[in-house]
Amino acid sequence: MLNSTGAGSVGGYGDRSLWQGRLAGLRKLDWPLTVTVLVLSVVGALLVRSATFQLALEHGDDPEGFLKRHVLNLLIGFVLGGVVTVLDYRLLRAYVPILYALACVGLLAVLTPLGSTINGSHSWIVLGGGFQIQPSEFAKVGLVVLLAMILGEPRDGEIGPGRRDVLLALALAGVPGVLIMLQPDLGTTLVFIAVVLGMLAVSGAQKRWLVALVGGGAAAGAAVFFFGLLKKYQIDRFTAFLDPSADPRGAGYNAQQARIAIGSGGPFGKGLFNGQQTGGHFVPEQQTDFIFTVAGEELGFVGAAVIVLLLGLVLWRGLRIASQAADLFGTLVATGVVCWLAFQTFENVGMTLGIMPITGLPLPFVSYGGSATFANMIAFGLLQAVHIRRRPFD
Repeated sequence: MLNSTGAGSVGGYGDRSLWQGRLAGLRKLDWPLTVTVLVLSVVGALLVRSATFQLALEHGDDPEGFLKRHVLNLLIGFVLGGVVTVLDYRLLRAYVPILYALACVGLLAVLTPLGSTINGSHSWIVLGGGFQIQPSEFAKVGLVVLLAMILGEPRDGEIGPGRRDVLLALALAGVPGVLIMLQPDLGTTLVFIAVVLGMLAVSGAQKRWLVALVGGGAAAGAAVFFFGLLKKYQIDRFTAFLDPSADPRGAGYNAQQARIAIGSGGPFGKGLFNGQQTGGHFVPEQQTDFIFTVAGEELGFVGAAVIVLLLGLVLWRGLRIASQAADLFGTLVATGVVCWLAFQTFENVGMTLGIMPITGLPLPFVSYGGSATFANMIAFGLLQAVHIRRRPFD
């Protein structure tokens, strides 16, 4: 009796300790960030369903097909994010070269016969069964951890990264950047630029580097434009937002229809699944690049504003995590993620409102997509990993 009771007590105590440890781990999560990402994912799934149901029905396909694939992508994405959350982000330093090499290999593979062109960009590897992978999305993750490793470890006697560190960071970031431009994918290239500038600024690099990069980038952009290094459809996309009415049936069509869809929603929208512009397929790629037009038409100004506020909450929590990180490496990882998501959010919403050029960037945590969803959830996991270990010995 005595031995049995004693054994039972030890076993019960061990079980309680195990569950207490797991609950303690859950309590360490940034729950406002977690709940916000969950809400955005649910709203995004509903908008994807609205954008694709009628079109699939007319083509004789499963009307819920896009929704089912999107939910599957979300589930896989949350698993990936959970795995990254559990890992100690500080150990990533040892694996950064591998992650960087894999990102470059994926970008090179796209430029071989393995790659496929979708919507004018040779950025995809088709896997079959309706699934494809976009290596440039995962290259964003590789870029963030690479720059954090190089810029986050100042040499002895230096407050911030020195000249060699900055030059090394720019050179290594330039390799995937050039490969992405060769696809060509202007939108992702702009994300890379935003991440590099943001992480350099936070790392403590001298301001002259930022001034030189901004000036050099402006000069390079002007040279690319005036010497015709971009394809005509890219230039048309980039400039159509200035005057969509100049070519309403061509380059300005998407921008003009996006404005009409958002404006028709009024203050409170036409109701979920009741959008006439959405149901009539006037705006192309509404489940991906132009998902915000579905929100504008069906949820109205109020619903669209709530989505923007939720995305702003994600960015605010990311900045808070960056400011409370245990080390500079963690601060830079969180900063890189915030710069990536912030620029992509501003660009996506801006292009539907007509204040930014159309570049084909999806709305984080809302748009349909496999690779983008996985990369966004990995970024979410990185933020959680830095938050959980904000104390040096966690």
